[in-house]
Amino acid sequence: MDVTIGSTSPFWRESAPLILASKSAGRRQALAHSGVPFESIPADLDERAIESQLAGADADAIASTLARAKALACSAEGRLVLGADQVASCEGRIFGKPADMREADALLRFLSGRRHRLHSAIALVRDGAVIFETVAVADLTMRGLSDAFIAAYLTVVGDNALTSAGAYQIEGLGAQLFSKVEGDHWTIMGLPLLELLAALRREGALLS
Repeated sequence: MDVTIGSTSPFWRESAPLILASKSAGRRQALAHSGVPFESIPADLDERAIESQLAGADADAIASTLARAKALACSAEGRLVLGADQVASCEGRIFGKPADMREADALLRFLSGRRHRLHSAIALVRDGAVIFETVAVADLTMRGLSDAFIAAYLTVVGDNALTSAGAYQIEGLGAQLFSKVEGDHWTIMGLPLLELLAALRREGALLS
């Protein structure tokens, strides 16, 4: 459990921090920088098993189902819980996190020179009930990558390539992969932050 900001934040109206059902560094950074106190408690879920049950579903549905499942898995009495998930889609194919470095290599080779879409879903839960959920999208164009660049990139980032849809974190070395980005920065990082903050204000959890 990682309490990143104490519950005494002047903007936070709840008696306890938000529970973030994720260990994503990007999501934790976004919440911390926006003044939302939280505890990071990753959901213990078999994401691959859930994805296999969603065969034929579109990217928005997959991301939404996983975000909802994570939030509900970490539900605690009286607490606000945030679940989030992100998947990528390109030319009819849907991608989650690569299973291993071989899959990350194949994914980058496929995305090289192509435009793909990131689907970032969040679900906000209180007392076992979903009170808000949404999906935001961003479009990214990956430049043509040489074999040498892909090999060097994966060597440097290592297992971090396995923690995000698309095998990159754009806030780091992943920035070198792209020629064009269309969309909200926080959506690309996996957390539609403005939509979340608005939902928290409606819930009375944030000072308006």
